[in-house]
Amino acid sequence: MKDKIFLATDGKGISRAMRGSDGQGGSPIWTVERYTADHEVTCLAADPSYPQTLFAGTRNGALRSDDAGLTWRPAGMQGHIVKSLAVSPHDANLVYAGTKPALMYLSRDGGGSWAELAGFRRIPNRWWWFSPAEPPDRRPYVISIAPSPTDRDVILAGVEFGAVVRSADGGQTWSRHRPGALRDCHSLKFHALDGNWVYQAGGTGGGASVSRDSGLTFRKAKRGLAKNYGIVCAADPENPQIWYACVAPSPFNAFGEHAEIYLYRATAAGDWQPIGWEPHPLSVAPTALTTVPAAPGQLYAGLQDGGVWHTSDYGDTWQKLPFSFQGIWYSLLVI
Repeated sequence: MKDKIFLATDGKGISRAMRGSDGQGGSPIWTVERYTADHEVTCLAADPSYPQTLFAGTRNGALRSDDAGLTWRPAGMQGHIVKSLAVSPHDANLVYAGTKPALMYLSRDGGGSWAELAGFRRIPNRWWWFSPAEPPDRRPYVISIAPSPTDRDVILAGVEFGAVVRSADGGQTWSRHRPGALRDCHSLKFHALDGNWVYQAGGTGGGASVSRDSGLTFRKAKRGLAKNYGIVCAADPENPQIWYACVAPSPFNAFGEHAEIYLYRATAAGDWQPIGWEPHPLSVAPTALTTVPAAPGQLYAGLQDGGVWHTSDYGDTWQKLPFSFQGIWYSLLVI
């Protein structure tokens, strides 16, 4: 973990933590720095092939960093509320952006220029999408973008509150809502290596859902979950049959002083199993679950209050990392 850099959205800007020397031969110390953008930062994304290259979405465009988050510069999309970003694992120049209202954009030159993927406007029944998450503005938005790790043309997008939709032609055309997926999407991820597996956490229909056919169909994976309001999810980077979900009874118990949180692990051997660093219910919500490539069993949980917990044995034991951010809101990168 000594070489790891942690970055998170913290409600306004970007927090960055790394471990270094105290300069006196003592124990290594953690330093936390903060980048404050002109507009609220909403999301982060890393290039899977070159993790030093990062993108951030704001309420007025996108930012790019080429030095692991030390410095940032504008990367287009000015005038747009960018709610989600993803870099293609097949071509580092292809960057997808989801906005509020729910539209999709594509850059073919690493954020130098952007074009709307107009087919997203033609998704059947999108007229009734709405989001209660940011009152009084109830416009829906694209909360997650998930490119397939094995097929460069397949992309999934999750809309809060609306649908999980799929493109098989690089985003030019899009399907209707995928059967079995949760319409109130909160978290949507392909497995890092296996393009058949897709994982979802959401606020309707059971809390968690999974696909084994590259997002064509999903099945609700609620058997064994104590509650059914899904907050975030993640999957082991090596074994697609091991994945994690964080759930609460309702949106009213997901965050803040009334939080009632449950963290679970699913395996091929059976149903969901409770895991965590304290007995259930957890008192603070994990708002980000993150794994890293080639590190089976390792999982990072970023909490709403800014703390970060780590496990190296699939959630059986945990340690709290010795630094804290001002808060963590849905994006935690470990590079």
